[in-house]
Amino acid sequence: MMKSLLEQLKERRLALDLKQKDMMLRIGVSRQQYQHLESKGNPRLNTLELIAKGLKSELILVPQEKLSMVKAILEDDEFLPPMLKNKDSKQREESALANDPWKNLLESDE
Repeated sequence: MMKSLLEQLKERRLALDLKQKDMMLRIGVSRQQYQHLESKGNPRLNTLELIAKGLKSELILVPQEKLSMVKAILEDDEFLPPMLKNKDSKQREESALANDPWKNLLESDE
């Protein structure tokens, strides 16, 4: 299922390790204004374009027949910037460690 645009904005901001208050410096809106936009706002197109630039992103229209290809590219780690690759691998490592707390602590049996 496709996430809402507002959910995608929040996800992108978090991926860049930005707080809502950081958006004031990036796009010139207060934390309260940005919080409202992200939670339940209905921003104008020019505001969305400004937010996208502040999040180092672009707004584009994707034809429905191309949507699955675009999603596949976006989900492929090969195309992720290094800072996001590291974050994803760290999350995978933490998850693996949670499932096996002895991982890499004992010598292998090989």
